[in-house]
Amino acid sequence: MRLVVVVAGIALLFASVMVVPSLLQAGEVTPSSGYSLLSPIRSGNLSVFPVVASKSYETVEFLTLDEGLRSGDVVVTEAGQARGLIRRRPREGTIHPVRDAQVNQLVLINNSKRPLLLLAGEIVTGGKQDRVIGKDRIVPAESDPIDLSVFCVEPGRWVAANGKSDFGYAAGSTSGLLASPVVRSKAMGAKDQQQVWDSVRSSQRAMAETVEVTGAAAAAEVNSTTSYARVMDNKEVQKQVDAVAEPVQRNYESVIRQLRDKNAVGVVVAVNGEIVWADLFANTQLLQKYWPKLVRSYATEAVVTRAKGGEASLKDAQKFLDNLQGRHETADTEPGVYRQTEITGDGFKVFELTSLLPKTGFPVHVAKMTD
Repeated sequence: MRLVVVVAGIALLFASVMVVPSLLQAGEVTPSSGYSLLSPIRSGNLSVFPVVASKSYETVEFLTLDEGLRSGDVVVTEAGQARGLIRRRPREGTIHPVRDAQVNQLVLINNSKRPLLLLAGEIVTGGKQDRVIGKDRIVPAESDPIDLSVFCVEPGRWVAANGKSDFGYAAGSTSGLLASPVVRSKAMGAKDQQQVWDSVRSSQRAMAETVEVTGAAAAAEVNSTTSYARVMDNKEVQKQVDAVAEPVQRNYESVIRQLRDKNAVGVVVAVNGEIVWADLFANTQLLQKYWPKLVRSYATEAVVTRAKGGEASLKDAQKFLDNLQGRHETADTEPGVYRQTEITGDGFKVFELTSLLPKTGFPVHVAKMTD
């Protein structure tokens, strides 16, 4: 049974995580949040501030969506297609296996012996429409089919791709996509399908204008699809995103190697001098698994935000990360599995996913966005 708790007041995430003062070096800012920031890595109008912490948690048992889809241990399909996949008598909260397909609902089965970690913003392609996962959550090992809260990111299609109801990656991809921060924010924060569609269309138009300089054919190809995944799969779009992402990815991976003992756990992200996002993980290893998707997500935001601005400072980024207090807090809990806490503050939202599985009880992922 899922419990929803609403708490008014002030919340502070990761209050128990303390950074040892000796970890700080030149170019770092002394934190009040329990994290310290390093000098930014900049590429064009994108700035990424590495985040380090002194404490980390073991996450080796967790399976990512990319790993699960690649191995075949995780199956994502339209509702109504999961008949015969239930292992035992359905518990309260599991799906009814004959429900018809719906825009904002998919079914996920985790056949792995490991718990599955899902991040809001991860995109699965296929079925009757491509979808983006709407919230962070953990799916137990060897789960019965569960309702998966999603939003459509392909408004122009409602027919199974190639006659298949299952979901995977875009054609030619070996890993999944993570939506840009603006799309993620509409799914996570607004939780509104129309706003998700609007952000997808806005990104598509901006991408078409960006690649038009390389030729009208590239822009026409981008405009010819309603699929967010296919826009991102366009060769000219990939060149634009790669130009921003690759320098950041290279430099940050070097930072992670240098700071492995210091627990590089995440980033604060700025575009055109404005702080827009932060992603924090339980340890360096988990961050590394998601880093290729994360950096392309941030780079996509930078590409579609063409206006030139100033550069965010280390002080700005630390202030953004330190301000984790809010006016209102809600918690969505699946007992014994996870708790997802949403904190609303002045001009921002914070989302914290805490594992409640045996021998855990720690935050696995925290995301903060401007609102």
